[in-house]
Amino acid sequence: LCFDLAQQYITAFEAAVVTEEKFPRKLKAAIKAHINVIANNIEASEVFFNEWMFLEQPNLGKFKKMRFEYEMRFRDIVEKGIKKGDFKKMNSKLVAFAVFSALNATYELYNSSENLTQDDIAEGIADLLLKGLKN
Repeated sequence: LCFDLAQQYITAFEAAVVTEEKFPRKLKAAIKAHINVIANNIEASEVFFNEWMFLEQPNLGKFKKMRFEYEMRFRDIVEKGIKKGDFKKMNSKLVAFAVFSALNATYELYNSSENLTQDDIAEGIADLLLKGLKN
């Protein structure tokens, strides 16, 4: 489950950012792709975000490596956007931490009484995070 879902995040990320040239659009596409994977795998996402740490070696090491590489893809967009002047100067690790903290909690929104659609959640979270990074 963990490796399958992790691969879905990577595949969705790659498909989302390949067509975008501007870094804010790349980040927004990546955020929306991540949320879409969650939305399409609600139950699996709950397990994924809460149970991966119970993997045993060597799977835990492999999973942590995949997770780190995925995080680095987001950080790369942020760092390039900062260099280009699209984003304000910030620590990319801190930005990635904040982004993933927000994204990885969205599975709870699908079970809330708010009746938010997948697009409502993806657009709202992406816009909120990008406004905080805007230079």
